[in-house]
Amino acid sequence: YYCSCVGVEEHHAVDIDLYHCPNCAILHGPSLMKQRRNWHRHDYTELDDGSKPVQAGTRTFVKQLRARSFPSADEVILKMHGSQLTQRYLEKHGFDVPIMVPKLDGLGLRLPPPTFSVLDVERYVGGDKVIDVIDVARQADSKMKLHNYIKYFTNPDRPKVLNVISLEFSDTKMSELVEVPDIARKLSWVENYWPDDSVFPKPFVQKYCLMGVQDSYTDFHIDFGGTSVWYHVLWGEKIFYLIKPTDENLALYESWSSSVTQSEVYFGDKVDKCYKCVVKQGHTLFVPTGWIHAVLTSQDCMAFGGNFLHNLNIGMQLRCYEMEKRLKTPDLFKFPFFEAICWFVAKNLLETLKELREDGFQPPSYLVQGVKALLTALKLWMKKELVTEHAFEIPDNIRPGHLIKELSKVIRSVEEENNKPVKTQGILGVCPASRSSHGTASPHHSRRRVRKLRDHATKTPSNLDILELHTRAVLKRLEMSPWEEATNSKLNGRFNKPFQPSSTVPEWRSKDNDLRLLLSNGRIIRDERRPFTDRSLYTADSEDEDDRTRSKKTTVKTEDQTSGFEGEGNADTQKPLN
Repeated sequence: YYCSCVGVEEHHAVDIDLYHCPNCAILHGPSLMKQRRNWHRHDYTELDDGSKPVQAGTRTFVKQLRARSFPSADEVILKMHGSQLTQRYLEKHGFDVPIMVPKLDGLGLRLPPPTFSVLDVERYVGGDKVIDVIDVARQADSKMKLHNYIKYFTNPDRPKVLNVISLEFSDTKMSELVEVPDIARKLSWVENYWPDDSVFPKPFVQKYCLMGVQDSYTDFHIDFGGTSVWYHVLWGEKIFYLIKPTDENLALYESWSSSVTQSEVYFGDKVDKCYKCVVKQGHTLFVPTGWIHAVLTSQDCMAFGGNFLHNLNIGMQLRCYEMEKRLKTPDLFKFPFFEAICWFVAKNLLETLKELREDGFQPPSYLVQGVKALLTALKLWMKKELVTEHAFEIPDNIRPGHLIKELSKVIRSVEEENNKPVKTQGILGVCPASRSSHGTASPHHSRRRVRKLRDHATKTPSNLDILELHTRAVLKRLEMSPWEEATNSKLNGRFNKPFQPSSTVPEWRSKDNDLRLLLSNGRIIRDERRPFTDRSLYTADSEDEDDRTRSKKTTVKTEDQTSGFEGEGNADTQKPLN
């Protein structure tokens, strides 16, 4: 039977030994329940002969965990005021260790008051919402209506330890009560790079409500997609067990995660150091990319948290994602559309790197290393033998072959200029205040920047500029990379683009593609222009009024130039082409 049809909670169903339907219950009494034979195994019906080890989450396990001693997390975490935790600070010093902020001040984090209860959560979210609930003693997931969980939470007599850690409430009224920390919003890939017109649904992973009763336990894990995470304890207390994401620890973690005896081995014992970090009421903890952590709820607790991807640890994020794939993590527990957002980010960071180079700035090293890691991943996903597996998450408005080619070119240019004396600058458009100088610009660069700024301030686009932009747009539409041609037939035309080179080029252009007018630094180097023979191609607005007037009065030395300007002299009398 479906549990909802017979009025049995999903997590209770596993405890029933012999089910009595309502009719039989009249004659034979209620359903017969399984008998408990141990307190240290996920299957509590196993005989306790002392031969089997303790499993994670059980009552015995939690009791032993509380009795263990650990090195203090004060050895590794940073403690700071909310106003100190800025994008500029993290870009300069990195986001490699957990950060504890004891007070809300300066974080930009808005939350309900500490008097906010689980009953208030039900009121704002809705009691009929089906949520994921973890049966801690079995480390098993089940579904339950929020109303039933709140009823369980408020009952002092709790036969089980049930934990809620994945209630994302962005689409509920409760979302209006919570604003995520400024730093999480400013760094977030989803906030900065996810386009509004994407065909993929926007990932909502920034607002979680965590409700756990005493002795709730979540075993060691890395947050999905290598996301960084913020936690704020509204009331109660949580204890984090933190492990650094060193190469050795990550290898041990992957091996432990894929082991059949995972629940019987405490991962903290396998590594060099596991740090204990107590997060009290009112404290906010930021856990960076890749940190392996377990969480114990030492007393009834409500916390808020959120996950975010960012530019500071791109390589580690991709490493965690690839590990998830090797471990065959179900999609339900992975970052939604992780590869799609990587394509969006790659497209945006390409523009960022180009802008930095044009302005004469050296991109920060964390960004260069991050883009290189991203480029490696994109190339891997586009390999012939893997492309069909990854094609689904390639956004329609992105040409993967062209993007990879352009990124490779920019990275090569950046690396070639690494030893040149140029200024460095933070990411454009995200945090202008974070620009910092790590080198001295040469007078040449300074003059070029001043000239560029002066030119931008005074000049309006000329007809040559407009023609260049138009030509680039046309060429972009006509372009098809070799990768796209090779893969076109395999992907059922997913990347097929209109390819009609000759039909879109005017006839007069196809006859003559040589350069006739060459300019350098605003001076004509070569002038071999020929006259237009087809006057219908001339438009009255193709040159400034004063230039046309000047062309009537000026005698040009070469015959080509003279005949070329004759056509312009009569242009005023012609009706312009739209």
